[in-house]
Amino acid sequence: FRVGMTPNAAFEAVNHGHEVIIEAGAGIGAGFEDADYVQAGATIIAAASEIFASADMIVKVKEPQAVERKMLREGQILFTYLHLAPDADQTNDLIASGATCIAYETVTDRAGGLPLLAPMSEVAGRLAPQVGAWTLQKANGGRGVLMGGVPGVGPARVVVIGGGVVGTHAARIAAGMGADVTVLDRSLPRLRYLDDIYGGTFKTSYASAGNTIELAREADMIIGAVLIPGAAAPKLISRAQLSELKPGAVLVDVAIDQGGCFETSKATTHQDPIYEVDGIMHYCVANMPGAVARTSTIALGNATMPFMLALADKGWKKACADDPHLKAGLNVHAGQLTYAAVAEALGMTAITADEAIAG
Repeated sequence: FRVGMTPNAAFEAVNHGHEVIIEAGAGIGAGFEDADYVQAGATIIAAASEIFASADMIVKVKEPQAVERKMLREGQILFTYLHLAPDADQTNDLIASGATCIAYETVTDRAGGLPLLAPMSEVAGRLAPQVGAWTLQKANGGRGVLMGGVPGVGPARVVVIGGGVVGTHAARIAAGMGADVTVLDRSLPRLRYLDDIYGGTFKTSYASAGNTIELAREADMIIGAVLIPGAAAPKLISRAQLSELKPGAVLVDVAIDQGGCFETSKATTHQDPIYEVDGIMHYCVANMPGAVARTSTIALGNATMPFMLALADKGWKKACADDPHLKAGLNVHAGQLTYAAVAEALGMTAITADEAIAG
């Protein structure tokens, strides 16, 4: 439902002297009509194949589908989420295309954050307790527990694994719904920060393996919110451990785009979002922010716009050479991997981004 460029972003690109072409109907899912893009100065093209054939840079949201990957060509820039670490097929196709592929999720900032992943992490984190609460309902296979409880009946117990952007937003919303929330993380400085800022809102605990399963046993909902930038997510709860959880407990795996952080996770869709394994309900939608497409599109567009304009204005080589944070987003160039964590996850070799720029 999301679209990679808002009318405002198109307007900015046109004002920078670039031609912007938009697939017909691309923005409808996010509430943008073709007329909005025309008013911004863009041209509407009927078929995606025409755009791939003529555009110097393709701007998307999700990773390209197999049919789209076949349309990429040498010298073309692809700017989108890629999540290559768990996806060998996509990685091989992008390498074969010869295109220059820059991944939103590995672009960095001065604070060591991930500015193009953060907006969707904020959305997914805030959605996680909402969809988890729905899954907890008895009619959906859950335990039949209300997040905030009622007078005389205790609230749901929610464990959030990972105290980063996703985990923090998930914990805030779950606590706001009245749940008893604990956030687990392995970074003591991060736990101190969360305790200082949110001390009375939710609890914190160190994410040792023993502590994790101990808290999981008592949880009604477990939200997986771990991230290793560009790499596959670690598996934090095994299938064997499902038998130790409460029957009807809910696992919400926000890390599913990176392979998932529960051994029994498999990607699902908004149309068929949940499934059961050994009595435990799983919510593993791979495109969670798509449920609130307008909010997600605008938030992402605000974050990607400066980088998109830099790539268009300068070309990818100068833009990456001038900005080490954008350079960190380079994952594939001219038939070679350029991101070490992806290469390690897939058992492949990579050159450095600097070598790609110099080449």
